[in-house]
Amino acid sequence: MQARFSDRKHRLSDFQDEVWVCCKACNNEAIARVDHELKIAKLVCNHCGLNKVISTTTLSNNGKEIVLILPAHAYFDADLWFSQPFKNEIFFALNPSHLLYLEEYIRAKLREHKDRTHFTLLEKLPRFYHEAKNRDALLKIIEKLKKK
Repeated sequence: MQARFSDRKHRLSDFQDEVWVCCKACNNEAIARVDHELKIAKLVCNHCGLNKVISTTTLSNNGKEIVLILPAHAYFDADLWFSQPFKNEIFFALNPSHLLYLEEYIRAKLREHKDRTHFTLLEKLPRFYHEAKNRDALLKIIEKLKKK
């Protein structure tokens, strides 16, 4: 078991350009990606072949282009693939890298947060992620999601 975790100061935005989602057509896993430079978002399902590409821009009331900076899944209103109810909350991860980061944090008995900024992913997590009493149950959820 990992005894120590050092916060690498990731933000949720570090994981949001590629998000694993439930395909709206077949309910298998699909991947939503956003390219902010090209101003497009793509949703691709390797199971049923669903392939959508949309613009990440919209027009304001005065006709000016507005670029929307959102997590990739939000452009398609897609449900997260790595999501599981936990008590009265929802445990979620945006992609396998995010899930692994959360697993490392939850598994650790010693969690180091140097130079807190109040903007990191770990500092913004709901309390249930931090509580030692939830460790085993959350790790079981993570294992289940990894096998999904």
